[in-house]
Amino acid sequence: MQERLQKILAQAGVCSRRAAEEIITAGRVTVNGRRAGLGQKADAARDRICVDGKPVARAEQKVYLMLHKPRGFVTTMHDEKGRRDVSQLVQGCGARVYPVGRLDYDSEGLLLMTNDGDLAYQLTHPKHEVPKRYLVSVRGNLARLPELSQPMEIDGYQLQPAQVAVLRQEDGQASLHMVIHEGRNRQIRKMCEKCGFAVRRLKREAVGELSLDRGLPAGKWRLLTDAEVAYLKSL
Repeated sequence: MQERLQKILAQAGVCSRRAAEEIITAGRVTVNGRRAGLGQKADAARDRICVDGKPVARAEQKVYLMLHKPRGFVTTMHDEKGRRDVSQLVQGCGARVYPVGRLDYDSEGLLLMTNDGDLAYQLTHPKHEVPKRYLVSVRGNLARLPELSQPMEIDGYQLQPAQVAVLRQEDGQASLHMVIHEGRNRQIRKMCEKCGFAVRRLKREAVGELSLDRGLPAGKWRLLTDAEVAYLKSL
């Protein structure tokens, strides 16, 4: 993929983009043996790019994927207790990717994974308020369901009110859609517990407008499309 040289140099850790413009202007950068000009583009995967005659190491190719995480896997790349972890499910993706956020051991659904640290930070930091939608099955006193959409404090943190839609309810059990923004550790389970509900099933269905593929079986993954990656970066 063709990109501006200053971006390639910055991604490879040579220098900042502004400094890259200066060394390109100074004639210190070559592409396939020819002196580069400011604004020139190159393909980091194919072209030989040098600074002061020394080849620039290629930046690791960015990989973005969605995993349908099943229950019974921890959202880490290695578990000290020897439990199964999500790294075992994505071994064939061609890169060392990391989970974006967490789904606990007993939860399932959409888990984004990437080696793009900037995007992972953008999607998980509470200040960016990326909405996440969950399918939640609970058991308890259904008269208390409205409490789930009220402001509440968990672990000393004041949560934004969740958006809660009741899909079904009968005999002390209910299926809900819950949309939250912070995504703090075990947030939905703690919210439900505070309102007196036991969680029977918790499945993440969407991050922003990116939904889990209905045809993607539990334990399987697929690469995100360019459009999906662009959308996530726009959040």
